[in-house]
Amino acid sequence: MRILFIHSRYQISGGEESVVEAEIQLLQSRGHAVFRYERDNHEVTGKNKLALLRDTLWSPSSHADVQRLVKEQAIDVAHVHNTLPLVSPSVYWAASRAGAAVVQTLHNFRWLCPKGTLLRDGKICESCVGHLPWRAIQHRCYRNSAAQSAVMAATYGLHTALGSLHHHADRIIALTDFGRDQFIRGGFPADKMVVKPNFVEDTAMESAGVSQHQPPPRSGFLYVGRLSEEKGPDVFVQAASLLPSERFEMLGTGPLLDTLARPDNVAFLGAVAKAQVRDAMQRSMALVLPSRWYEGLPMVLVEAFCHGMPVIASRLGTFHSLIEEGVTGLLFDPGDASDLARKVQWCRDHPESVARMGLAARAMYERHYTAESNYTQMLGIYRAAIVHRQAR
Repeated sequence: MRILFIHSRYQISGGEESVVEAEIQLLQSRGHAVFRYERDNHEVTGKNKLALLRDTLWSPSSHADVQRLVKEQAIDVAHVHNTLPLVSPSVYWAASRAGAAVVQTLHNFRWLCPKGTLLRDGKICESCVGHLPWRAIQHRCYRNSAAQSAVMAATYGLHTALGSLHHHADRIIALTDFGRDQFIRGGFPADKMVVKPNFVEDTAMESAGVSQHQPPPRSGFLYVGRLSEEKGPDVFVQAASLLPSERFEMLGTGPLLDTLARPDNVAFLGAVAKAQVRDAMQRSMALVLPSRWYEGLPMVLVEAFCHGMPVIASRLGTFHSLIEEGVTGLLFDPGDASDLARKVQWCRDHPESVARMGLAARAMYERHYTAESNYTQMLGIYRAAIVHRQAR
């Protein structure tokens, strides 16, 4: 199969870039010919504002480039990830008209919410779901700017009305059942929506006992991720301050780094290499995901399951379907540091139960989040997209 990956790289590399690279390597390792069409969001620096507005709404250069690549390379499937801002939704039209089946992975809720998070003022907001997103302009949702919010609202409102994605895509991938349901509620075609989670390579150390059903000794609680409002790092720190005798570690950096309280029992380790993340996951009792927003599918959760570590997460959105409470982790009331502290204390008081949850988390990884499982699902989606394209 000949596949074209289309992606606009973020200025700060994150989970989406990791997913794109992992999927490309997975397909190449199975003998598929994979091509790339990428733009970099650093290109917007110094760009004329009118030209940037035009390219965000409809990029003539991306349209021409993708149409040419599909024809020249005889592409079977164009797999789109991020189009904002310089790729633009024009590529759906280009790939479809040139004869490729089109697949889109929805990593966030941008098509339903110009901000992409369904979060406003620290609380879940679904005001724009299924409606023209004019409220985003009123509330300055995107980067606290009415003008930039208007551009986002115009882009996604226009292309929703035109059916750029809804009509030209042959399959649309949501990362979880919850995400799929949200997009269908927002007007996406249910017959094109499929669920395929992200995956991580199996990096669990055999010596850690993950695969031999002998959980390694663990202690402490771990936060891994960006230190930003929607991720809830402040809730993690507040919970830690209620349990001064317990050890907590924070891996990551972000805009809240200098505003967070600094309890003595929280180690702020900053941005670290992947190997250090793996080490932390092998020694910690549980991963904490105190998010305030509807996460897509956090890669760090899949990594925790891979390493046989249960997850304590907000009782919110997708975590209901990702975490079976009392089996692969625990859920707490969103934003409630006291409730989170109670769940942490329960873990400390029930280490054998936590060890069993770790084994169940590892089993969940082996069933749903391995490279082999993901490859089988992805190939099935591509084949279904091609059949749909040929039947048009």
